[in-house]
Amino acid sequence: MTKTIPIGISACLLGENVRFDGGHKRLAFAVEQLAPYVRFEPICPEMAIGLPTPRPALRLVKMDDSIVMRFSNDESIDVTEKMQSYAEKRVAPLTGLCGYIVCAKSPSCGMERVRVYSANGKDAKKAGIGMYTAELMKQHPWLPVEEDGRLNDPVLRENFVERVFALFELNQLRESGLTRGKLMAFHSRYKLILLAHSQPEYRELGRFVAAMAEWDSLEDYFTEYRLRLMNLLLHKATRRNHTNVLMHVQGYFRKQLSSPQRQELAGLIDRYRQGMQPLLAPITLLKHYMSEYPDAYLADQRYFEPYPEALKLRYGH
Repeated sequence: MTKTIPIGISACLLGENVRFDGGHKRLAFAVEQLAPYVRFEPICPEMAIGLPTPRPALRLVKMDDSIVMRFSNDESIDVTEKMQSYAEKRVAPLTGLCGYIVCAKSPSCGMERVRVYSANGKDAKKAGIGMYTAELMKQHPWLPVEEDGRLNDPVLRENFVERVFALFELNQLRESGLTRGKLMAFHSRYKLILLAHSQPEYRELGRFVAAMAEWDSLEDYFTEYRLRLMNLLLHKATRRNHTNVLMHVQGYFRKQLSSPQRQELAGLIDRYRQGMQPLLAPITLLKHYMSEYPDAYLADQRYFEPYPEALKLRYGH
């Protein structure tokens, strides 16, 4: 990888003391494991609109048909317009990002289940989205966005990182000079990954790729393809779908492997299917056979290394 991957992140998750209480929420996964592969672009919306730290906590309040942002200790101070204006301007140029990690529960950065208080302040529902993150997701609907808390889930963590690396490769392709041939080759490289996420949507995306020549503007096509690809990858890959992919790959070696080898591989795939082995186990054996019996198609598939192995993300499946 010649370039580091640009990822936006709530500044407090990098250990910066910018939270309302003067502290931080350092995310070890980001700072220690992901950092060697990415270039973080930290943003704290509250600090950016001129608020100090420490400061009174902000909250989202439902007023008739709108959501406003106010201080929890003084609801006469409304920062809605200032935060919304900042979010719209700050988010607009972030088209080159390949992912974004936001601070959970934050009234500015939370991705889901942010507390929204009633006008009288007595009731609160976990039904909101942080004002900054809502604008981020509105302007860049293809962008992988995840919260710090959810990244403790191994399946969600692997899904986020996979989307980040896929988008980075797609963006690199675009920067190198977009052609129909390059897009076709990219889609082909991701075939097995897409099958592991959703077979129906893979087939639908395949029909869209086949119709590429019908689009007058390749740039417009790229924009739509990127959105569809990222939405497909948002589906969590399942053990059942992975098993189907592994059995499909197994078929490439039916002539080269001896009967005991075929039985060993089939047994390992079945133990994975039953949850007795991690995904890494059958993939490691398949990669061994790929080196022993090279196949150009399989060698090109991102499925076998969608991100650096050092991130150790395939133990959770």
